Amino acid sequence: MLIIPVKDGENIDRALKRFKRKFDKTGGMRQLRARKQFVKPSVKNRQKIQKAQYIQHLRDSENI
Repeated sequence: MLIIPVKDGENIDRALKRFKRKFDKTGGMRQLRARKQFVKPSVKNRQKIQKAQYIQHLRDSENI
C-alpha cells in the first residue's frame, strides 16, 4: 500500500501527482494487466528474444 504524506497547506493536486508518479514506479498497473490472462512460457521467451533483437538493432543503427 502506498502512503503519501500530505504536508500542511499542500495542494491536493500536487499530492495526487506524487501519488500517481509513485504508483507508476511500482508497476502496479503493468502487473495487473499482465495477470489478466495467462501467457505461456514459450511465448514469454519469444517476446523476450524479440525485444532483445529490437534493442540490439537500435544500438547497431545508432553506432553506424
